[in-house]
Amino acid sequence: MDVLLSVCLGLGLAAACGFRLFVPFLVLNLAARSGYVALDGSFEWLISTPALITLAVATALEITAYYVPWLDNLLDSVASPAAVVAGIVVTASVVTGIDPLLKWSLAVIAGGGVAGAVQAMTVGARGASSLTTAGFGNPLVTTAEIGGSALLSGMAVGVPLLIALVVPVLLILAVRRLRRRQAIASARPD
Repeated sequence: MDVLLSVCLGLGLAAACGFRLFVPFLVLNLAARSGYVALDGSFEWLISTPALITLAVATALEITAYYVPWLDNLLDSVASPAAVVAGIVVTASVVTGIDPLLKWSLAVIAGGGVAGAVQAMTVGARGASSLTTAGFGNPLVTTAEIGGSALLSGMAVGVPLLIALVVPVLLILAVRRLRRRQAIASARPD
């Protein structure tokens, strides 16, 4: 049961990385510092005080930067590959009690995949907002993304088994959005 809980925790935090990169790491740091979450031994650095300070500052800067109209779209181009890496790292940091090869395979495929899918969904939402509102609706999208990241992170730490229901719903939404964008793109004349 501990392995299942750690996998759910990892995938929930990875999905949260798709919304915001640093919020899940900050939540994980606080939960691990309080003894609520156990980290894999090689990731103990995540609970250090310098890590806490760095993650708090990075979270504040990331959140602030996404409220700057032109910077938010620029950050999405950097955040997409970074979200995949963050999803891998956060998943690997909390999945314990299994063979390292299985753990890293799970982290790369599931953790990175979930983070990338959620990030693709947020990029699509921001792109649609930019096109339909000339960027004026982007602060609403940003607020929803921050809330989604904080909610998923808290849920992953507090009720990890619930993540087994929430993450598949997010993945279905992401796939539908991507298919819709592909259908629209293929319907346009060249």
